[in-house]
Amino acid sequence: MGKRMFRSPVVRAGLACAVVVSMLALYWFQPWKLFTDTYVDEAVPRVATTSVSPAPAASAATPTPAASAAAPAANEILTAGEFVTHEHRTTGSAEIHRLADGRHQLVIRDLDTSNGPDLRVWLTDQPVIRGTAGWRVFDDGEWVELAKLKGNKGNQVYELPASVDPGDFRSVSIWCKRFAVSFGAADLTSA
Repeated sequence: MGKRMFRSPVVRAGLACAVVVSMLALYWFQPWKLFTDTYVDEAVPRVATTSVSPAPAASAATPTPAASAAAPAANEILTAGEFVTHEHRTTGSAEIHRLADGRHQLVIRDLDTSNGPDLRVWLTDQPVIRGTAGWRVFDDGEWVELAKLKGNKGNQVYELPASVDPGDFRSVSIWCKRFAVSFGAADLTSA
């Protein structure tokens, strides 16, 4: 009876459908990512610290004010914030840096979140709301996708496109594009 059952076209079609559904579910959910981590440790731009030092005595070697003005400005942190957990436990911090050459970068430090399918780094104009109420708010307003998340752990740096004004955005989200949900997010406030 068992051998005859597998000869039935209905049983064969059912088995074929089960295999296709299983393959699609594996592709869609990628459950193996729950057990794997991707570590990233990129060089973070140095930021000038302000220190008080005595003014040098005037000499012939001292540059004129015009020469000092031509020197490049130092890198600086414009905004910063700590990640809060949304769909998955997320810790670390985010900073927007203005580099001496005028470019902007998003720096994520000590990120620790779950790996997942189709994770992206978004800058958004939405406030960070703690808990489940904050999971899906980031695609409600203006947002810009910087890139795919390089890794779910470590330090990473993302270039902001020249067309993006960092002042237009108030948060960063680790966004799961496949399920339209935030794994974690950080409010960006003036540093």
